Amino acid sequence: MLRFAASEVLLVIFVRWKWKWRAVDKMALVNLGGLGCLLCLFFHVTYAQEGFVSLECCSPSNWTDPYTKINWTSDIDVFQHQGRCRLVTLPELNDTNYNEARIFSIDSGNKWCYNLTTIREHDYLIRGTFLHGPSLRTSTDVFFDVLIGTTKITQVNSSVDDLEVEGVFRATNGYINFCLVAGKGDSYISKLELRPLNDSLYLKENSSVILKVVSRVDLGNTAHAIRYPQDPNDRIWTVDASSNKPLINNVSIYGANTSVPMEVLQSAATNVERLQFVHADVNTKASVHDYLVFLYLLELNSSIKTGQRVFDIYVNGEKFYEKFDILQNTTSNYREAVLKVNSTDGYLNISLIKASANVTELGPICNAYEIFQVHKRAAETLQVDVDKIVGVRNEFLVENPGNVVLGSWSGDPCLPSTWKGLGCEHNNGGSVITKLDLSSNGLQGFLPPIIGDLKELTEINVRDNNITGSIPESFSLLRHLTNLSFGCNPLLNNHLPADLSHRSNLTTDFGRCANEDPSGPQLRLSSYAIGSVAGGSILFTVALGIIFTCVYRHVKYPVSTKSLVAKNAIFALPSMDDIDLKPILIQAFSLESIETATCKYKTMIGEGGFGAVYRGTLPHAQEVAVKVRSATSTQGTREFENELNLLSAIRHENLVPLLGYCCEKDQQILVYPFMSNGSLQDRLYGEAAKRKSLDWQTRLSIALGAAQGLMYLHTFAERCVIHRDVKSSNILLDHSMCAKVADFGFSKYAPQEGDSGVSLEVRGTAGYLDPEYYSTQHLSAKSDVFSFGVVLLEIITGREPLDLQRPRNEWSLVEWATPFIRDGRIEEIADPSIKSGYHVEAMYRVVEVALECIELYSASRPCMVDIVRELEHALIIEINASEYMRSIESMGGSNRFISLERKVVATTPTVSEPSPIFSQQIAPPQPR
Repeated sequence: MLRFAASEVLLVIFVRWKWKWRAVDKMALVNLGGLGCLLCLFFHVTYAQEGFVSLECCSPSNWTDPYTKINWTSDIDVFQHQGRCRLVTLPELNDTNYNEARIFSIDSGNKWCYNLTTIREHDYLIRGTFLHGPSLRTSTDVFFDVLIGTTKITQVNSSVDDLEVEGVFRATNGYINFCLVAGKGDSYISKLELRPLNDSLYLKENSSVILKVVSRVDLGNTAHAIRYPQDPNDRIWTVDASSNKPLINNVSIYGANTSVPMEVLQSAATNVERLQFVHADVNTKASVHDYLVFLYLLELNSSIKTGQRVFDIYVNGEKFYEKFDILQNTTSNYREAVLKVNSTDGYLNISLIKASANVTELGPICNAYEIFQVHKRAAETLQVDVDKIVGVRNEFLVENPGNVVLGSWSGDPCLPSTWKGLGCEHNNGGSVITKLDLSSNGLQGFLPPIIGDLKELTEINVRDNNITGSIPESFSLLRHLTNLSFGCNPLLNNHLPADLSHRSNLTTDFGRCANEDPSGPQLRLSSYAIGSVAGGSILFTVALGIIFTCVYRHVKYPVSTKSLVAKNAIFALPSMDDIDLKPILIQAFSLESIETATCKYKTMIGEGGFGAVYRGTLPHAQEVAVKVRSATSTQGTREFENELNLLSAIRHENLVPLLGYCCEKDQQILVYPFMSNGSLQDRLYGEAAKRKSLDWQTRLSIALGAAQGLMYLHTFAERCVIHRDVKSSNILLDHSMCAKVADFGFSKYAPQEGDSGVSLEVRGTAGYLDPEYYSTQHLSAKSDVFSFGVVLLEIITGREPLDLQRPRNEWSLVEWATPFIRDGRIEEIADPSIKSGYHVEAMYRVVEVALECIELYSASRPCMVDIVRELEHALIIEINASEYMRSIESMGGSNRFISLERKVVATTPTVSEPSPIFSQQIAPPQPR
């Protein structure tokens, strides 16, 4: 399937991109008209010719080449609004079926990309034809770059009238971009072909390079070029223009396999002394380049014996093979020689020279050869960001089908140049999208919630459009967001999601348009309303000042809990790190309302050191968990006030929020939202009624969520908050399995220089307690890191941190698991319920993080910021692998194949490299 940056077809592209029809609004497809027939024909052509894509630019119709039988598809219906068509008059063009070029004006953008469907981990040949001639001539030469993905492989110059650019690559995703990047003048292209390569030896499991074809010659053939159908891969083997003696014989290969067509191998060049082939890669600049030379050698004289034809092989005077004999292995009459060459100027002199007379009788022979220039694959935007921004584009296009900016979005969003309206930053081997600026683009419709999945966004600007609806709740997921600009969208509801409204570092702009009439229908206020608003503002300011004074006293001086009791009152307790005093609402419940909500403590759902936890329902139907301090609790008023004070100042999606409290009749009660999926401990190895199997991807997501919550605590308001009781029972799961860290009764601010009265009392839970903290009584954020490392081991193994029912050497999870991890025997400790259900690379990253977290000395442990980064990368790897596996399953793959494929994929390069903070302490997975 084919996609180009044309506004009429971008919706169809999303179907290909996500492999799911449901991702596109069905009503939007009505506007595509006759494209359905075009796509049906395209699919028929593709399957008829084994996955071939053959696109002819500007052809008036589809047609079939009478010689090759290749079916060519016109782009006239799809791309009629992109570029312009021009006839190319070249006298040497014998093929009258195509002689046009599609021209892309430099005034309309700087990058134009075709997007073709591929199958991941398969090898492909892609070939573009660029016709130029007198009809396109300008006063100066035109040039532009050609990219496969984001990797530049050559520069096209208009001084060459008929140029074919061909590359070989391994698909790392379900698509490949073929891009023209503006240089000087207008870019152009005439044909584009994609061919799957079967049984090719070019890349040999190496997806980190792209090979550009320099030359492919069928030696001894002086008649016509050979391509499809003689070559099933449709490589074009050019005729031999050398003066070497041709040799032709219809012998067959025995004892070997090759993908080179027999029609190519049954002719050869030979010479009594020397064969020499000289090539100059004219597009190569004066720098060192790597080349691969493939020589294909079949002995065409069946009477020749071993030792009769022996020769040396040189490139640029360097000997690569000495006394090369095709028949040296007597089981075959065919050999291939692969030469890896460096050249500073693109000059290659390949020489096959007869060995000394006392060694051999006959001169050298060669049937065909190929020369490739090797290009290291350039970095790309992280795939998760690519998928999400394409989703943003396609959702906007439903209501804005002709938008020029959205229509120019093609290829990689960040590289080699960013799409208009985006900002990107380099991130650990790739790029991520950090800014989205679609201001003043005449956009209408709703804001796509998928924007909230662009996790690294720091700025969103959609000012001066006609956007309707409300700001999506998903924007709360953007933890790096610092700037929101929604001004001059008259129909947009400016209400911020709750989590965003409490962020002290977030700047928002809801200002009206510069030319907007303040008396217009959207902003008209009577003088009475203005007076009411002004008066209300004064009252609010006074009330806020009173509240601030009370709260300041509450924080600075211990206050009797009785002073907080007020029947059905609402307290607005501000975050002390927020200069704007954006409040977090904490409700003061009466004891009567608590008893009503819990049906007089009817359903107990848990019990901890503070007391029992009961399930309840508030009058507005919100389910809550009510924690009641028991009379025998070892955690007293100090822990109660500690949690109340802390949760009055912080709020994060991965921390359990405090809804309210009750201090009445010596009762101390805390009210939280009910977490319907219980705790992580319950799900891993709790009571049988609560235990449910968690797949690896869900476990990874939970680990990441908990890490993000702890990271927020550790980086809070320039004063780190240490949880001091991180454990799986304090990681709760809501209805969507989002992890939330709970129980802040032991939490403390990290000690700072000059602090007085610092408690030396060690708090924590056996099995999770940091040994350095226990022995030195020195508290730091790295104590939480150690405990979190134990949680990661629980997630990986499904075991309790301390189990005295097991053999003595297995009591401690840390002591038992560490030797297995250091030896790379991860499969022996992985929870049996997830075996064969995880991507090995993702698992090894998490195991490596866990190992670093449980280091004996805190200085050797990573910080939570580094842990979050590594877990994010592991989750990306797992998600991408899962999507690939699902695509394999949809094509009939078996579970056994999926398991083996994951283990194989893990040995290949992945989306990003580990952070330097994590040392390579684990033995790598061994091939099976």
